[in-house]
Amino acid sequence: MKIRPATDADCDAVWNIFHKVVAAGDTYALDPNISREDALAYWFASGTRTYVAGGDTAGDSVAIPGKLTAFPTITRARQLLGTYILRANQSGGGSHVANAGFMVSASDRGLGIGRAMAEHYLSEARRLGFRAMQFNYVIATNTAAIRLWQDLGFKTVGTLSDAFRHPEKGYVDVYVMYRSLL
Repeated sequence: MKIRPATDADCDAVWNIFHKVVAAGDTYALDPNISREDALAYWFASGTRTYVAGGDTAGDSVAIPGKLTAFPTITRARQLLGTYILRANQSGGGSHVANAGFMVSASDRGLGIGRAMAEHYLSEARRLGFRAMQFNYVIATNTAAIRLWQDLGFKTVGTLSDAFRHPEKGYVDVYVMYRSLL
Protein backbone atom coordinates (compact mmCIF):
# COMPACT_ATOMS: atom_id res chain seq x y z
CA MET A 1 0.00 0.00 0.00
CA LYS A 2 1.26 3.46 -0.81
CA ILE A 3 0.54 6.49 1.37
CA ARG A 4 1.23 9.77 -0.39
CA PRO A 5 0.23 13.44 -0.40
CA ALA A 6 -3.18 13.91 -2.00
CA THR A 7 -3.52 15.74 -5.31
CA ASP A 8 -6.44 17.44 -7.03
CA ALA A 9 -6.97 14.20 -8.96
CA ASP A 10 -7.88 12.50 -5.64
CA CYS A 11 -10.77 14.83 -4.80
CA ASP A 12 -13.54 12.56 -6.10
CA ALA A 13 -12.21 9.52 -4.24
CA VAL A 14 -11.62 11.54 -1.05
CA TRP A 15 -15.16 12.92 -1.29
CA ASN A 16 -16.56 9.38 -1.66
CA ILE A 17 -14.85 8.27 1.55
CA PHE A 18 -15.53 11.52 3.42
CA HIS A 19 -19.20 11.62 2.48
CA LYS A 20 -19.91 8.06 3.62
CA VAL A 21 -18.03 8.48 6.91
CA VAL A 22 -19.58 11.83 7.82
CA ALA A 23 -23.09 10.98 6.61
CA ALA A 24 -23.21 8.11 9.13
CA GLY A 25 -23.05 10.78 11.84
CA ASP A 26 -21.30 8.56 14.39
CA THR A 27 -17.58 9.42 14.28
CA TYR A 28 -17.20 13.09 13.29
CA ALA A 29 -18.82 16.22 14.72
CA LEU A 30 -19.48 17.52 11.22
CA ASP A 31 -22.81 18.15 9.54
CA PRO A 32 -23.86 14.80 8.01
CA ASN A 33 -25.30 16.78 5.10
CA ILE A 34 -22.11 18.75 4.41
CA SER A 35 -21.76 19.69 0.76
CA ARG A 36 -18.98 18.30 -1.41
CA GLU A 37 -17.54 21.80 -1.77
CA ASP A 38 -17.49 22.45 1.99
CA ALA A 39 -16.14 18.97 2.75
CA LEU A 40 -13.22 19.32 0.35
CA ALA A 41 -12.54 22.87 1.59
CA TYR A 42 -12.29 21.44 5.12
CA TRP A 43 -10.16 18.40 4.19
CA PHE A 44 -7.85 20.39 1.87
CA ALA A 45 -7.76 23.64 3.91
CA SER A 46 -4.77 25.95 3.83
CA GLY A 47 -2.22 24.81 6.41
CA THR A 48 -3.52 21.22 6.24
CA ARG A 49 -1.50 18.42 4.72
CA THR A 50 -3.78 15.82 3.15
CA TYR A 51 -2.67 12.27 2.47
CA VAL A 52 -4.26 9.27 0.78
CA ALA A 53 -3.68 5.53 1.06
CA GLY A 54 -4.12 3.07 -1.75
CA GLY A 55 -2.66 1.71 -4.93
CA ASP A 56 -0.69 4.12 -7.09
CA THR A 57 -2.04 3.06 -10.47
CA ALA A 58 -4.93 1.11 -11.93
CA GLY A 59 -4.89 -2.51 -10.91
CA ASP A 60 -2.20 -2.20 -8.24
CA SER A 61 -2.07 -4.97 -5.67
CA VAL A 62 -2.23 -3.35 -2.27
CA ALA A 63 -0.49 -5.21 0.56
CA ILE A 64 -2.47 -5.07 3.77
CA PRO A 65 -0.14 -4.65 6.77
CA GLY A 66 -0.32 -7.40 9.36
CA LYS A 67 -2.83 -9.43 7.36
CA LEU A 68 -1.98 -13.08 7.95
CA THR A 69 -3.79 -14.82 5.13
CA ALA A 70 -2.80 -16.78 2.07
CA PHE A 71 -3.76 -13.72 -0.01
CA PRO A 72 -2.58 -10.63 1.92
CA THR A 73 -3.37 -8.18 -0.89
CA ILE A 74 -6.36 -6.38 -2.27
CA THR A 75 -6.49 -5.30 -5.88
CA ARG A 76 -8.08 -1.93 -6.47
CA ALA A 77 -8.55 -0.03 -9.70
CA ARG A 78 -7.31 3.44 -8.76
CA GLN A 79 -9.44 3.37 -5.65
CA LEU A 80 -8.36 4.99 -2.41
CA LEU A 81 -8.62 2.97 0.76
CA GLY A 82 -8.32 5.89 3.18
CA THR A 83 -7.27 9.47 3.75
CA TYR A 84 -5.91 11.54 6.60
CA ILE A 85 -5.11 15.14 7.37
CA LEU A 86 -2.23 16.57 9.40
CA ARG A 87 -2.10 20.11 10.74
CA ALA A 88 -1.13 22.20 13.73
CA ASN A 89 -3.65 21.83 16.54
CA GLN A 90 -3.42 25.54 17.34
CA SER A 91 -1.57 28.54 16.00
CA GLY A 92 1.13 30.54 17.74
CA GLY A 93 2.32 29.02 21.01
CA GLY A 94 0.42 25.78 20.35
CA SER A 95 1.65 25.23 16.81
CA HIS A 96 4.18 22.58 17.89
CA VAL A 97 1.32 20.17 18.70
CA ALA A 98 -0.12 18.32 15.72
CA ASN A 99 -3.73 17.37 15.07
CA ALA A 100 -5.17 14.89 12.59
CA GLY A 101 -8.30 13.30 11.20
CA PHE A 102 -8.53 9.83 9.65
CA MET A 103 -11.08 8.18 7.39
CA VAL A 104 -11.04 4.66 5.96
CA SER A 105 -13.40 3.39 3.29
CA ALA A 106 -16.13 1.33 4.96
CA SER A 107 -15.33 -1.71 2.80
CA ASP A 108 -11.67 -1.62 3.88
CA ARG A 109 -12.03 -1.25 7.66
CA GLY A 110 -10.38 -3.84 9.87
CA LEU A 111 -7.58 -4.49 7.38
CA GLY A 112 -4.88 -2.31 8.96
CA ILE A 113 -5.34 0.72 6.70
CA GLY A 114 -6.00 3.05 9.66
CA ARG A 115 -2.96 1.73 11.53
CA ALA A 116 -0.73 2.15 8.48
CA MET A 117 -1.93 5.73 8.02
CA ALA A 118 -1.49 6.45 11.75
CA GLU A 119 2.07 5.16 11.72
CA HIS A 120 2.76 7.24 8.59
CA TYR A 121 1.21 10.23 10.32
CA LEU A 122 3.43 9.87 13.40
CA SER A 123 6.51 9.73 11.18
CA GLU A 124 5.39 12.73 9.12
CA ALA A 125 4.54 14.77 12.20
CA ARG A 126 8.01 14.14 13.62
CA ARG A 127 9.63 14.92 10.27
CA LEU A 128 7.76 18.24 10.17
CA GLY A 129 9.01 19.15 13.64
CA PHE A 130 5.90 18.62 15.74
CA ARG A 131 6.66 17.77 19.38
CA ALA A 132 3.33 16.18 20.32
CA MET A 133 0.01 15.05 18.92
CA GLN A 134 -3.50 15.75 20.20
CA PHE A 135 -6.91 14.48 19.17
CA ASN A 136 -9.47 17.01 20.37
CA TYR A 137 -12.69 15.09 19.83
CA VAL A 138 -12.55 11.27 19.94
CA ILE A 139 -16.10 10.01 20.31
CA ALA A 140 -16.34 7.38 23.07
CA THR A 141 -18.33 4.97 20.89
CA ASN A 142 -15.55 4.91 18.27
CA THR A 143 -13.87 2.01 20.05
CA ALA A 144 -11.72 0.93 17.07
CA ALA A 145 -10.09 4.37 16.93
CA ILE A 146 -9.64 4.55 20.70
CA ARG A 147 -8.00 1.11 20.75
CA LEU A 148 -5.67 2.12 17.88
CA TRP A 149 -4.66 5.40 19.52
CA GLN A 150 -4.00 3.63 22.82
CA ASP A 151 -1.93 0.97 21.03
CA LEU A 152 0.14 3.80 19.53
CA GLY A 153 0.82 5.39 22.92
CA PHE A 154 -1.93 7.99 23.21
CA LYS A 155 -3.41 8.70 26.63
CA THR A 156 -6.85 10.06 27.40
CA VAL A 157 -6.17 13.40 29.10
CA GLY A 158 -9.72 14.67 29.31
CA THR A 159 -13.35 13.63 29.03
CA LEU A 160 -16.12 15.88 27.76
CA SER A 161 -19.30 14.42 29.24
CA ASP A 162 -22.22 13.99 26.83
CA ALA A 163 -20.48 16.27 24.28
CA PHE A 164 -21.59 14.37 21.16
CA ARG A 165 -25.10 13.54 20.03
CA HIS A 166 -24.81 10.07 18.51
CA PRO A 167 -27.58 9.24 16.01
CA GLU A 168 -28.41 5.94 17.75
CA LYS A 169 -27.00 6.12 21.29
CA GLY A 170 -27.94 9.66 22.22
CA TYR A 171 -25.48 11.84 24.12
CA VAL A 172 -22.09 10.18 24.56
CA ASP A 173 -18.73 11.27 25.96
CA VAL A 174 -15.85 12.62 23.93
CA TYR A 175 -12.17 12.16 24.79
CA VAL A 176 -9.15 14.38 24.34
CA MET A 177 -6.17 12.13 23.60
CA TYR A 178 -2.52 13.15 23.64
CA ARG A 179 0.91 11.73 22.91
CA SER A 180 4.44 13.16 22.95
CA LEU A 181 6.45 12.74 19.77
CA LEU A 182 9.81 13.25 21.49
